[in-house]
Amino acid sequence: MDPLGAPSQFVDVDSLPGWTDAYEAKQLDSRQNPVEKAQVDVRSPFPYRKDINAKIILWKGDVALLNCTAIVNTSNESLTDKNPVSESIFMHAGPDLRDELQKLKGCRTGEAKLTKGFNLAARFIIHTVGPKYKSRYRTAAESSLYSCYRNVLQLAKEQAMCSVGFCVVNSLKRCYPLEDATHIALRTVRRFLEIHGETLEKVVFAVSELEEATYQKLLPLYFPRSLEEEIQSLPYLPADIGNADGEPVVPERQIRITEKPGVPDDASDEEGLEADLSFIGSHAFARMEGDVDKQRRLILQGQLSEAALQKQHQRNYNRWLCQARAEDLSDIASLKALYQTGVDNCGRTVMVVVGRNIPITLIDMEKALLYFIHVMDHIAVKEYVLVYFHTLTNDYNQLDSNFLKKLYDVVDAKYKRNLKALYFVHPTFRSKVSAWFFTTFTVSGLKDKIHYVESLQQLFTAIPPEQIDLPPFVLEYDARENGPYYSSYPPSPDL
Repeated sequence: MDPLGAPSQFVDVDSLPGWTDAYEAKQLDSRQNPVEKAQVDVRSPFPYRKDINAKIILWKGDVALLNCTAIVNTSNESLTDKNPVSESIFMHAGPDLRDELQKLKGCRTGEAKLTKGFNLAARFIIHTVGPKYKSRYRTAAESSLYSCYRNVLQLAKEQAMCSVGFCVVNSLKRCYPLEDATHIALRTVRRFLEIHGETLEKVVFAVSELEEATYQKLLPLYFPRSLEEEIQSLPYLPADIGNADGEPVVPERQIRITEKPGVPDDASDEEGLEADLSFIGSHAFARMEGDVDKQRRLILQGQLSEAALQKQHQRNYNRWLCQARAEDLSDIASLKALYQTGVDNCGRTVMVVVGRNIPITLIDMEKALLYFIHVMDHIAVKEYVLVYFHTLTNDYNQLDSNFLKKLYDVVDAKYKRNLKALYFVHPTFRSKVSAWFFTTFTVSGLKDKIHYVESLQQLFTAIPPEQIDLPPFVLEYDARENGPYYSSYPPSPDL
């Protein structure tokens, strides 16, 4: 209470529920048994740490109202940005803040600068400038955003601060995708607390109603509250989780070097990479990557080991995945040719491909491949099934065998291993012949997974009707060909 007896508008961080509080209460109510360590075969790169979780608070509210050692303000290079966060901070801090900001002479993107809190409950304000986002410069934007969070935390450590209240640094005006930015924010804070956790008691993520759902969704990936939640979150971690500090890893910057460059390239009995590894040092700088040119030469000569071939394929797939995440694929997404729906009778994720929605001659097929990888990467970590609607597909829409072969060769082994069935709906005689030739002579391991489905009733024996979103033209076609029974089934409103 203030001297006049009115309730204070400021919020004490010690009064806020922690990240683990609601979860522990839920676990207690449901009386779930925690997962024993002995049962865990694979651990997350962000393992369950009760001590770190105790420092995290997710709070829906105005960061300017937090009573903590410092709050974070997101601004532009001249520190005059008029976004909702900045305007609230300026309003509550008073006019003295603007005067002090003029003395700082701006702030570069990724930097962090300190001022007093003035009339705020917080003692300090840490000002930082997030990057402007463009998909073609995604790598630079990721590095800059990482620097924002890292420099704020480093400043807090140097000033011996007890608590920091973070706003969402990537403002809407700067067009940074919220989910991508949240991954960087959370993993940077997590890695900092792993190394310098003793220097901070509380880290508050102050979010708006719009941002809260994304933080609720991604926080368990980096701050799992139990071994069970750690295991459940593992498949949803992105491919790039940064280095030991959470900084984005740029493969192109990794230098290939051997510890003994004078050692000749001999033709010993050791094969492929095994020979190369004998010349490479044990420290991280020396063993970043082998001689890629030599590996490619050995591949052509058929001398590279199976393990080395798999490693080469994984690197190739990761390059495609990084490109897919950097590209603007909204034009491909708008076709609604590939989407996730429900689950089949075995509880496996169902992915739908609509042949008629793929205008082969009008789109960039390489972008189509990138979109497939972008959508499917996290789906394929678990068992899934594909439903391909060949309904009313003509030559204008049909994927040629060269594209399908490239797709099959590029994707990771998990795609092939975890694909349990491919339902080919409303096939024609010609498409059956083409599929037979493709699965017999072009790819292996796919033939036994294809199931030709002549009617939706047949499809519904494997996938319940309520678990699959059907394009209206598929329903209409099936009603004409197989009777009016299906015309009463409601089409998906999204298609």
